[in-house]
Amino acid sequence: MTMVLSEIGDAMCGVCKRRAKAVFWIAGLLVFSLHLCHGAHGDDDMEKRERYLDQLRRVLPKSVPWETWLEESGELPPDFEAMPSMADPPDPLLREQDGKQVRITSTEAWSARRDELKALLHRWVIGSVPLPPDNIEATVLAERDETGAVSREVELRFGPGHKAKLWLELLVPQGDGPFPVFMTQENHRGWALIALRRGYLACIYAGSDSRDDTDTFVEAYPDHDWSRLTRRAWAAGRCIDYLATVPQADTDHIALTGHSRNGKQSLIASALDERISAVISSSSGAGGSLSARYCGEHHFGEGIESITRTFPDWFHPRWRFFAGREHKLPVDLHELVALSAPRPCLLSIALNDGVETSWSMEETYLAVKPVYELLGAEDRLRILWRPGGHETWPTVIERYLDWCDLHFGRGQYSFPERFIHPHNWENWRKQSAVQIHLSTYPTRPLDDGPIPPSAKVQEWERRRNELRAAVKEMMGAAPAANASETTYGREPAHIEELLRRRAPGRGLQKQDVMFGEYINADVYMRSKLAESGEKAPAILWLHPHSNPAGYVAAYRRGEQAFNTFARAGYAVFCFDQVGFGRRIEEVEGFYSRYPQWSLMGKMVRDAQAALDAMMTLPYVDPDRIWVVGYSLGAMVGMHLGAIDERPAGFVFVCGPPPFRLDTNTAETGGIRRWSHLHMLLPKLGFFIGEEARVPYDVDELVAAIAPRHALLVTPQLDREAPLEMVTRGVEAARKVYNLYDAEHRLVQTSPEKYNHFDTGMQRVVLDLLKDYVQNR
Repeated sequence: MTMVLSEIGDAMCGVCKRRAKAVFWIAGLLVFSLHLCHGAHGDDDMEKRERYLDQLRRVLPKSVPWETWLEESGELPPDFEAMPSMADPPDPLLREQDGKQVRITSTEAWSARRDELKALLHRWVIGSVPLPPDNIEATVLAERDETGAVSREVELRFGPGHKAKLWLELLVPQGDGPFPVFMTQENHRGWALIALRRGYLACIYAGSDSRDDTDTFVEAYPDHDWSRLTRRAWAAGRCIDYLATVPQADTDHIALTGHSRNGKQSLIASALDERISAVISSSSGAGGSLSARYCGEHHFGEGIESITRTFPDWFHPRWRFFAGREHKLPVDLHELVALSAPRPCLLSIALNDGVETSWSMEETYLAVKPVYELLGAEDRLRILWRPGGHETWPTVIERYLDWCDLHFGRGQYSFPERFIHPHNWENWRKQSAVQIHLSTYPTRPLDDGPIPPSAKVQEWERRRNELRAAVKEMMGAAPAANASETTYGREPAHIEELLRRRAPGRGLQKQDVMFGEYINADVYMRSKLAESGEKAPAILWLHPHSNPAGYVAAYRRGEQAFNTFARAGYAVFCFDQVGFGRRIEEVEGFYSRYPQWSLMGKMVRDAQAALDAMMTLPYVDPDRIWVVGYSLGAMVGMHLGAIDERPAGFVFVCGPPPFRLDTNTAETGGIRRWSHLHMLLPKLGFFIGEEARVPYDVDELVAAIAPRHALLVTPQLDREAPLEMVTRGVEAARKVYNLYDAEHRLVQTSPEKYNHFDTGMQRVVLDLLKDYVQNR
């Protein structure tokens, strides 16, 4: 049986039609204006953009589909220098008007802003979509009775020449209805069956890896450059067109959900089609609910580079231009979430899921929440925290349906607002009652260096003692500590599996060690080292922001860093820092428990306890212990090095720039990222705007390591630590190394890379260690 949906207006509200046309107009205007902007400076502009592209081709792994698109389209990267920098995700409620940032304060202004955001997403991330078709033909392929329901398979044909097709299946409960609708993709049919038993009309469609009809859309609409996930998202709207003709379907209550890549497309679909009444993003991660600025390779996660190379058709190829330059993105993925407002949106995330990060999810929530508050819908946005990894199970789906029932008026269920990671600096300030009087701290220009040019070693060592006291003061009053020796609490096998830290094999072994305040560590080394009687050089590995997997890179290129180091002959001591891996929830309520302390203080104390443990390992040479820290790990390692003289040397990869220079919050995030954003050193927040008064600085932390080795790997394209700023700090620290005739022990190398830690960066570290570890 074939049925023709005569007019799309019968299935689509007038508001949606007007919105779709408005977005097309805005998208065209954006493309035109960008074209004018890019061509405004003539040949010089083109040459600059060509240089950007040449550099991207050098620093990014090769992607054949991307190269093909570049050749076919002739596109070049945008002029990054002409684009504004935004280290933090853009505020969805700010728009450009007459050269000024104007705050959105009304629903009407939000409606216009919403269309602008959609147009930006179309341009840079998801590609363009056609207007909804007005010639849909529906053919019932099969209909059969199932227990308590009717299953109906339908094929939709539409578009020019009816070349586009889409299969869908309805599971209709017994009774007259109308029933609320639960929509998802074909591979989630099991979810649909749970919805069916909850009294929903379930609709699944061929917009998933297991069954995908959306390739037919490409032939039908050749003028559009939409990505695969965008086509699948647009397909959800065609299902709604058909549902509008089904008497049993309550099209005023339509929920859409999907998991992982299907969660991404569900958010895109909700942005494209406001007939979707509620959306549930299930572990959509990078490219879904999480800002690319806060979820990427610099956080040991899936980022723009990896996702556009591994899944080249998921998003528009233009998105790849911003790998390593995420702070230049005109639009980010938290704004995709904002486009669902004021409709109910549940953001479901697993704490140890490698495709997402709990801290980034909180930041998305905090960025989008004001939009919901503006629209009077504060209770329609929530995070659903799940234990475990990327998997789901019936309990989770029941909670998704609880969310639908709650907002469709079918039941009362609790979805409390919960924050795991500290984020409220003002609350900390009030609770801690910390007072810092800036006038008591002198202004200290960086170029003066840690000491005057005429200073002697003794003068520096007095200053170093003052520096150590300042570091301890900034880290806060530490509570009592007393390490215990125990084997109880070692990480069980199922946690090893979850966090991807199984014994590596292939010539390596792993040993569990309990240390410090009931913390589990893993030591990776060459096989049989522990039984050999030899003493090997060792590395204390301090990982970056890596919420789901701690010291393990959740998304990586090639070997894990600790395995690379172990294969090179080092015993590598690894543990999750507080707030990461198995210790994520340990930071929840940290500042309520310890208002006078700091997360940095806890991290450094744990690192010192790790050194205590390493000194006792029979296969570790205590005189050849090196600390290798990447990003956050470099920051922790610098503070450790300033107060602990036991390590033979330090390697800092993508470490921070000097605080006194880190004043451009738009470019790097400024020192605010340490005090407010991650709340590692809350006291540092008092010095925002007065950075020259900070009682100690990065150059002094490095100088305090002298005359031991300090090796710095500072990429040329690190948006969080611009090379020029880092180099100025290194040269300031060199004045102290010169006092000890040890200038050769302070080494900076600057590869043409961006902030990540792939096997190439690991090799840079190993090459440095090879040159210096024997000559300590």
